[in-house]
This record gives sequence, C-alpha cells and structure tokens, in this order.
Amino acid sequence: MQHTGLVFPFFLIAGWATEALPEGGWCQLPCDDALTTIQQEDQDGRARMSMANGPERRPLTDEILRQLPLAEKTALWGTLGTIRPHLSFNVQRDVQALLESVSGEAVDYRTIIALLTDRSNDQRHQIAEAFLAFTKQDLKKTLQAAVSGHLEGIIVGLLRPAAQYDADEIKTALKGPETDTLTEILSTRTKQELREILDFYEHDFKSDLEKDIASETTGHAKDLLVAFIKANREKYTGVIDYVLIKQDTKALVDDGRDGGAGQPTGREWIRILTQRSPEHLNRVFSEYRKTTGFPIEEAVGKYFQGDLQKMVLTLVALLQNTPLYFATKLYNAIKGPETSPRSVAHILISRRETDLLSIRTEFKKRYGTSLYSFISTETKGHYQAALLGLCRAEDL
Repeated sequence: MQHTGLVFPFFLIAGWATEALPEGGWCQLPCDDALTTIQQEDQDGRARMSMANGPERRPLTDEILRQLPLAEKTALWGTLGTIRPHLSFNVQRDVQALLESVSGEAVDYRTIIALLTDRSNDQRHQIAEAFLAFTKQDLKKTLQAAVSGHLEGIIVGLLRPAAQYDADEIKTALKGPETDTLTEILSTRTKQELREILDFYEHDFKSDLEKDIASETTGHAKDLLVAFIKANREKYTGVIDYVLIKQDTKALVDDGRDGGAGQPTGREWIRILTQRSPEHLNRVFSEYRKTTGFPIEEAVGKYFQGDLQKMVLTLVALLQNTPLYFATKLYNAIKGPETSPRSVAHILISRRETDLLSIRTEFKKRYGTSLYSFISTETKGHYQAALLGLCRAEDL
C-alpha cells in the first residue's frame, strides 16, 4: 500500500514512538496519551509550540498510523529538537553583532545570549570560523573574557562542536563521580558521533579514551563503558524476535546463578544491554518481570553495587524512556539537594537538536509545570536568560 501526502512526526512501535536517528542513535518516547504537538513558525523564525491531550477515543488517523508498515519517519521539520537552522541566517551580520556586543563600555549580554541560543550547531560553527577570519581572534576566548559564572559554561558549550563538548564532559566525568554522565553520552550517541568524540578526545587530551577508561575504572564498570564505545548496538528492524527475547531473559536470569550466591558474573548483562536494540530490550525487561516476579530495576539494585549499579540503572532508565530520564535529571539539577548548572547546560545544549521537545513534554507531565516556567522561577539573571533561550518556548 502506498501512502502520499502525509508527514509523520515519528513511527509508532507497540505504544512507543522511536525517533529516527542515523547510525544506531536512539531515543525512546512514550506516546500512550496521544499527545499532539503543534509547531508554528513566527515570521522572525522563532518556533512556538502548544500541546493538547487528544480525546480518549483514538482518532481514525491514529489507528491507521498504528497499522502502517514500520519505516523511518522524522518529525514535522526533521527533528524533535527545539532549534533548527535560522532561516534568515547571515554569518557576517552575526559576527558584527557579536563583535559590537563586547566592544562597548558594557557587555551586551542580551545580544550574545539571544544570538547564540537561536542558531543551530552548524551555524554557530560558521560564526566562529568567520569571526576568526575577520578579527584574527578566537570567538570562544573572546566571549569567555566578557562573561563569567554559569553563563560562561553555557557560552563555551554552545561554541564547541557537539562531539568536542561531549569529549570534555567525558573527561570531567572520568575524574569525578558523574557515572551517569558517562552512561548518558556513551550509550546514546550514534556510531559516527562516537567516532567524532574519540577523535576530539585524542586531539584535545592527547590520550586514548579506552585507555583512560581502563585506568580510571575497574571491573564490570570498565567493561560496560568500553562496550559502549565499541558501538555494537543492533538496529531495530521492525521484526519482534520472541525466541531471542526469551533467550536473553534466560541469560540474564542464569547470569545471577553463574556468579554464585545470587551474584551475577555481569558478562551476559553487559553483552545484552549494550548490543540489543532499545525496542528489543524493553520487551526483555517485561519478560524478565514475568519470569522472576520483580522489575529489572530491582534486579539491578539487588545484584550490582557501586558504580556499576548506578551505570546500569541509568542505562535502563534511558532505554525505557529517554526524555523522562532527562526531564527528571533537569529537575534535580536545577532544584535538587545538589544542583548542577553544568548538567543543566549539557542536557539543554546536547538535546536541543534531538529531543528537547519530548523532554519538555515529559517534564510537564511529571511535575505539573512547564520546563520554561520552572527555569523562570528557580533561576535568575543572565544564566536564566540563557537557559530560557535554550529551552526555547513555553508549553501551554
């Protein structure tokens, strides 16, 4: 059957929508409440978005979509992110605006924030190159000298290539307790993105990431991180392999017995969790619960300890619902007992061209307020302005 004249925001799989990312990248999105996302483009190129819950009875179009053959489909304009290339982009004009913003008696924070948060990664890279060619100065260093505090971290993140930004976050996380950051980055990037991260890591730090992982971590935590950078995760083909689901479930259950005293060896857990597709793994998690009587998270908490336990729990949460994971982390990083402006900046910058719309949706469902309003209430000053620029819009 051939369908024409339809544009689909994502494809539906057994109650889940999976964003079509290239080369094995993935993002699990819940779609069980038939949330409708409507996007409009203002004349000035700024995206507005409103969301409304659909009726209890699924509309005919939704039922038809659920029966369509699986195919890769993107969002209305190619992404579930909150930013796309600026339509009236003029690199020379942007360079001049940034130069003027730091050349007066006072720094023009408004211009710096508004301009950089309203350009795509590629456009910001073009601006930085043009600024260097025109002024013989590095734009990142120029703006770093003009701003400070949390805003400086955001500006630096925006002016680095995405893979270089990730490489820097990985280096910092390896030296600290941020095992969740390592898992977030290494488990959700595509093969091509991981290759770029490895290249930037080697260039910037004159070191090999796999060797640094081996020196900074031990045991199965090391094995898990190394498995991530091998990027051997299978792509979902649309075929549900019930035999493999049962085999993988049995392997996870048996792994606990092989280790003795109820402790898993970890080998099968790492192999399955790093090689199978998210769609397959979520079915394995359901089968595991049917077989053992308790959820996969409880098994992880029971069988694993320390950094490995944290990493596996983070991975499971990402596999089950990526946007909800990041929505929860944003809330805790902004208002939790241990706030982390660095984490807030990294999530908003790294996800804004991927799935930040979905993260905003999950945030409002979970906490009863929009991410935009939450940022407005819990932060202030230029830092607040930058976060709101990254968040992009209010969710009504």
